[in-house]
Amino acid sequence: MKKTLRLVLKFFLGLLLLLFIGFMVLYTIYDQPLPQGEKGMAADNFANTMLEKLNAKAYHETDYLEWTFRGGKHRYLWAKNQGLVRMEWADFKVLLDLGAPQKSAVFKNDIELEGKNKSEIVEEAVAMFNNDSFWLVAPFKVFDSGTTRQLVLLEDGSNGLLVTYASGGSTPGDSYLWILGKNGLPASFKMWVNVIPIGGLEATWSHWKKMETGVMLPSRHELGPLKLDMGEVKAFNSEPILD
Repeated sequence: MKKTLRLVLKFFLGLLLLLFIGFMVLYTIYDQPLPQGEKGMAADNFANTMLEKLNAKAYHETDYLEWTFRGGKHRYLWAKNQGLVRMEWADFKVLLDLGAPQKSAVFKNDIELEGKNKSEIVEEAVAMFNNDSFWLVAPFKVFDSGTTRQLVLLEDGSNGLLVTYASGGSTPGDSYLWILGKNGLPASFKMWVNVIPIGGLEATWSHWKKMETGVMLPSRHELGPLKLDMGEVKAFNSEPILD
């Protein structure tokens, strides 16, 4: 028995060592320093040009956004201008009040939760919404409160937009470098975020679709071999349906 345990321990220690070596190799190859650029009017003009291509005016006038995330496991209907979200995952349904999360309603298997159980799920729902909605509407958040923008010269001689979030969301301090395609729409961004130890990892923003309201929204992203499918994305206006 002791010999078996020693073999198992050696196996896991060897596996951990291989994972550590693999991570260090990836870190050495892919990690990039956070770039520096020019703040001010040039960066803001660049951001506004990008927003015009995406029809930001239509985005702000859109009442409802609907999408899924994590292969359909997270489902959302966002009454954007009311600040309310109906979201479902696993056995939970949450009617999330973004302005006053404590007023949200939480159901598990259609039974309403209260007290500590409710608070924990609301906290999870807020973090989940912040992440999953960012992959849908991040370009429209470049002028959010607490952001700074820099115009960055890229290696190919073109310009990119570095946006840093000093506050807001679930992970303040994150930075994203937007890279535009020839059509003026975002093609990808590089990330310097707290949850990923390797800086400068790139995710695509190339699968754009024009919505019913006229706004451009993404339907899928690619982060290396990882595919982030947004499901059947919808943007529409109608009478309020969330209470």
